[in-house]
Amino acid sequence: MQIANRLKRLRQKLAEMDVGAIFISQPENRRYLSGFDGSAGYLFITEKDAVIATDFRYIEQVKQQSPDYRIFQITGGMESWFPKLIGELGGQKLGFESQSISLAMYRQMSDIMKKAGSSPPAFVAIEGLVESLRAVKEAEEIEAIARAAVISDSAFQHIEENIKAGMSEKDIAWELEKYMREHGSQSVPFDIIVASGPNAALPHARPSERTIQEGEPVLMDIGAKLDGYASDLSRTICLGEPDDTFKKVYDTVLAAQLAALELIKEGMKGEQADSLARTIIAEAGYAEAFGHALGHGVGLAAHESPRLGPGSDDELVSGMVFSIEPGIYIPGWGGVRIEDLAVMENGKLRTLSKARKV
Repeated sequence: MQIANRLKRLRQKLAEMDVGAIFISQPENRRYLSGFDGSAGYLFITEKDAVIATDFRYIEQVKQQSPDYRIFQITGGMESWFPKLIGELGGQKLGFESQSISLAMYRQMSDIMKKAGSSPPAFVAIEGLVESLRAVKEAEEIEAIARAAVISDSAFQHIEENIKAGMSEKDIAWELEKYMREHGSQSVPFDIIVASGPNAALPHARPSERTIQEGEPVLMDIGAKLDGYASDLSRTICLGEPDDTFKKVYDTVLAAQLAALELIKEGMKGEQADSLARTIIAEAGYAEAFGHALGHGVGLAAHESPRLGPGSDDELVSGMVFSIEPGIYIPGWGGVRIEDLAVMENGKLRTLSKARKV
């Protein structure tokens, strides 16, 4: 884990913004910048210093996971430790993660510093800075995601070999999660989706007691996690003989996905990449049935930068890992989504997930 290099890149960005320090509260950003994966703590990073503020429960863990950091032990409420932590900043600018800190916490921090006297720092809202660094993966991050993808691929193969009409969506979801946990996954990075028949028309359906039947779509969206890094895989199957609607919808989604995987190149914007698949779906007459973005970044979080969708100005560059997941959803009938993870390498995509889809 290249913590020193990550801190160097962050400090360069802060210097460009004329911000003297940053207060990190978002859990995945905290882990990315320090290696610390505990559930409570903050980072305080300046040009010269890197501090983890956490309580007694995590002190030994921080010593093991974050040797590049100085430990600041939290005791009592925020008013008792926050001024001490950032007291040396003086009147410099202090960046905070506006997407992570609530309005109530922002007001609390401001009030605490005003009451502390002297020369409080000027708070500066910063959005997406660390997330932009996380979007471009290092080799070991890509390897972790690829190994997580092997687990989710294997789980899909397992369920495809064992699924039967009459099983409930909840039964299938549990079998998938159990398999992944038994084969090395940490806690799953998101709630597993198993949606059959009309339920598959809901892109984020929750598994229910509904039992699957032959001849209908069964949409599954699963992910594993290794070393904190997620995979994301969607497949749609049909037990027995599919009807003409399933064949047309499935073939359309598959054609859109394969085209995107083949034609997306480095330097494209997220909106351009999305349009490659969206055009095919629209030409087949299903424009209104594809209502979500084509893809999203995957890493320490199951959904992160970049975004591949309408209006996205995110530039796709080497080292990025993201999903390609077009879908068609028809109320009353069901839906089809096919999703793979891909990494941008040498100007084009290399697919990481390998589960059967044809």
